[in-house]
This record gives sequence, C-alpha cells and structure tokens, in this order.
Amino acid sequence: MMTRKDSAVAGTSRAVQDYLKNLFLIQGESEAGEPVPTVTTTQVAERLGVSAASATNMLKKLDGMGLVSHGPYKGARLTEPGRKIALEVIRHHRLIETYLAEALGVPWDEVHAEAEVLEHVISEALEERIAARLGHPTEDPHGHPIPPRDLGLDTSGSGSMLPLTELEPGCRGTIAEVSDRDPELLRYLGGRGFFPGTIVTAVSSEPFGGSITVEIAGAQHAIGRDAARRILVTEVSP
Repeated sequence: MMTRKDSAVAGTSRAVQDYLKNLFLIQGESEAGEPVPTVTTTQVAERLGVSAASATNMLKKLDGMGLVSHGPYKGARLTEPGRKIALEVIRHHRLIETYLAEALGVPWDEVHAEAEVLEHVISEALEERIAARLGHPTEDPHGHPIPPRDLGLDTSGSGSMLPLTELEPGCRGTIAEVSDRDPELLRYLGGRGFFPGTIVTAVSSEPFGGSITVEIAGAQHAIGRDAARRILVTEVSP
C-alpha cells in the first residue's frame, strides 16, 4: 500500500499543493469544457485570490522545483511530477467530499470547503480506507471524476460534454458535472433538482444574454446564463 513517505505529495507544502491542484483544474477546464494548453499568471492569481506578483513568484519557484514549466509571456503548464501531485490532492479532495456527503450526510454545498482543508492532511492509509468504504467511487457529489489510485485520469471524454447554455431548445441532456466553487449556487441549483445524472430538456432561450428555460421531471425552471454555464451536460437526443 502507498504510504505518505512514497506518495506524490510527500515533502510538499500546502501552498505548493494548492497551486498545482488549481493549475491542473484551470489547464483541464475552461468555461466551454475544452482543455487549455497553458495557464496565464492572471488566471492563477484570480483563481487563488492572490496578487499577480505572488502568483509569478510561486510559478517561478515551482518551475525551479521541476513541477511546472513556466516562462515570461509563455504561461505555465504542469510537468509530469507536478501533475501527479495535483492528481493526488484532487483524489483526496473528491474522496473526502464523497465520504462527507454519503457517509455523514453533509449537504453538497458544504463538502467542498471541508475538503479544501482535509485534502492536505489525510494519510494514504486513510485515503484507501475511505475509498474502500465507499466502494471505490469514480465521481464526487458534483459529478467530477475521482482520480484512481494510480493517479491516472482520462480527460478524453470531457469533449463530449457541453455547458447547459449550448443545449438547443427541444434537446435533452444528462447533467454530468456541476461547478463546486460557489456554495450559494449549489444550494440554488440543488433546490431545483440540478444534480448529476438528472435529465434536462432545453425549452427556450431568451435573446441578448437572457435566461434559459429547461424542464426537469415535468417542471420548468428559468436559470441565468452564468449559472447555466457552470453545469455541464452530455447530450442525449433531440
């Protein structure tokens, strides 16, 4: 069994882990669900809520550690060692979210904040116990994939997902993922049934950036475009 000593995150600080995790998330996801090759300093700073100067300094440090490839005006991308650390932290995070939701009944809008803290401190032995207790889940409560124990993560299927805003009126889709970064939004969406696995039918779309209307289990819901962009669906049929 993998131990903390030989785990990918061994010897790295919480700050390093946070940067690598968020680089992975930004690099693998854009608003349209398409991967991006490199990440800008501005994107990193905005994601982590730090100054551009702080982000630049950390990216330089990570480059020196061999965890990130970074250069002036070229953006940043994870190296393979950096990617492994990012995936291990994400595995911790999403397993914790799933355990809190399924075993302890913590609402899906609260598990993210708890996991942000615990992801850095659990041992690999506890991680494996959590995974085994849950039956080795592949997705967290928000539909995001949980990296497997070998820290491989196939993102090739992400291209088959599209934001809810792009589902044409009359077409059906299944909710695949919901952004977990805004607890208030999760409470709003959860109260209207926008959970992973739910089938939605696009009904209409208001012009000039107005709201869209979808149907879930016979009930119609109008939802703003900003919220709808944070819901990824797989198209089912016209």
